[in-house]
Amino acid sequence: MDITLSQTFIAVDDHDKAVPFYRDVLGLEVRGDVGYQDMRWVTVGSPAQPDVAIVLEPPLADPQASPADRQAVADLMAKGLLRGVVFATQDCDAVFERIRAAGGEVVQEPTDQHYGVRDCAFRDPAGNVLRFTQPLGTSKA
Repeated sequence: MDITLSQTFIAVDDHDKAVPFYRDVLGLEVRGDVGYQDMRWVTVGSPAQPDVAIVLEPPLADPQASPADRQAVADLMAKGLLRGVVFATQDCDAVFERIRAAGGEVVQEPTDQHYGVRDCAFRDPAGNVLRFTQPLGTSKA
């Protein structure tokens, strides 16, 4: 069986804030920008992984969702309880400094973890936690 990751989704509540963060701060390329009704989906990805797409989507991209469900998702997002993604890097410390210098909200400074990585974490403009990991013992690029 041959299974690979194609897309992953991150809920954002303001694409005009999210896109510059993912494009300019993280260095991802914008691959698509699609609107439908009052919703928007922006696809970004790493130039090093052309087959993997991250879709920045509305917090609840279901036009049939009830107002109560929309509020529940908005509340979870405001608390930073929706999952983000984990990015791999060759130099966790350099990534940390770049994002911090750009004004990223620090969740965790670079730390060696007992499970074999050095990692750090930030919140994106929507409050999602993004982690950046470097395997311990690897050389920095």
